Amino acid sequence: MDGFTIALLSDFHYDPLFSVHPLHAAIPMVNDLHPDLIVLTGDFVTKPSFGNREKAAFDAEPCARLLRQMTAPLGLWAVLGNHDEGTDHRVVTRLLQAEGIPVLANRSEPIERDGGRIWLTGVGDVLSHTDDLWKALRGVPGDEAVILLAHEPDFADEAARFPVDLQLSGHSHGGQIRLPLLPPLYLPPLARKYYLGTYRVGPLWLHTNAGLGTIEVAMRLNCPPEITLLKLHSGPKR
Repeated sequence: MDGFTIALLSDFHYDPLFSVHPLHAAIPMVNDLHPDLIVLTGDFVTKPSFGNREKAAFDAEPCARLLRQMTAPLGLWAVLGNHDEGTDHRVVTRLLQAEGIPVLANRSEPIERDGGRIWLTGVGDVLSHTDDLWKALRGVPGDEAVILLAHEPDFADEAARFPVDLQLSGHSHGGQIRLPLLPPLYLPPLARKYYLGTYRVGPLWLHTNAGLGTIEVAMRLNCPPEITLLKLHSGPKR
């Protein structure tokens, strides 16, 4: 698996007026990168402060149709975020899977190439208390590499207690509104410690993606949308 590439995108918060535009822009960029695998770490929709939450879950349908325009030999894989759970997670899951995007809800799948194998693991949304990493890792050999998809980055403190090599997350939007020389004005729960970029958390590597969409205010300042391309390299066995 040396040289294996993964494209990471997160926090789409689909709407037809604003967040759809960075998503449209991201599709050809990702395809030009030719990743082996594409992972999507949640918040495909936005939970409304008022109004019909179940209706909001159906925004996952046009979002999934656009996401499916990205291609990778080993497919697109997803986990849900707190906004997906806060609308109707069953609808969001069904609409994603109808477009051929499997949702990893507390389970692992082997990813194989040229005789090598890694495990792609996904947990339910941590803020919604639907995560179960014990269950997700059941049956995964202890000496094989594990990449964990978890919406909230601060879950890395918990994940570091398990045989996980790399965690990929979103949720923070990188702060979304960043004033020069100051820390982010607002960060959501479970994204206040590891809110942007790459971290070492004990034996675990973590990357937190700044996301594509926006929430509350349809703008970003000093915090552009992000596509992350990761390249794996072989190292010593645990």
